[in-house]
Amino acid sequence: MSNTGYALTGFISWALLLLVLMESIRTYLVVTGDVAANGFTPDNSGLSPFMQRLARAHANCVEGLPIFGGLLAIAIMTSRTAITDPLAPWFLAARIVQSIIHLLSSSPIAVSLRFTAFAVQMAIGIYWSWKMLA
Repeated sequence: MSNTGYALTGFISWALLLLVLMESIRTYLVVTGDVAANGFTPDNSGLSPFMQRLARAHANCVEGLPIFGGLLAIAIMTSRTAITDPLAPWFLAARIVQSIIHLLSSSPIAVSLRFTAFAVQMAIGIYWSWKMLA
């Protein structure tokens, strides 16, 4: 598999891991009686700050998947992975770093670092788009 294929699979797997983590914690909260089964909101409001950040980190992945995952998928479908392969691991690393920072803190420095990781992804996406359309 190409770097592009690994990055796309890694991106999807990362989003799935965040979802499994969130649903595991939610299951625990229901089983222990801390939260009713129907007591959750999509953004985990009313729960711990970590759970709220986890919901947002997962949503960020899902929101980015059609854009960035789409670019990776187009490269695969059109046999143009030579464009995406060199930066694909960097893209995936930036996505994971963004999520981890999101999970750890919402301090001003953490938000700035998280945005930097996202800006890296945007720059890579713009580059890929440009090269594939050229």
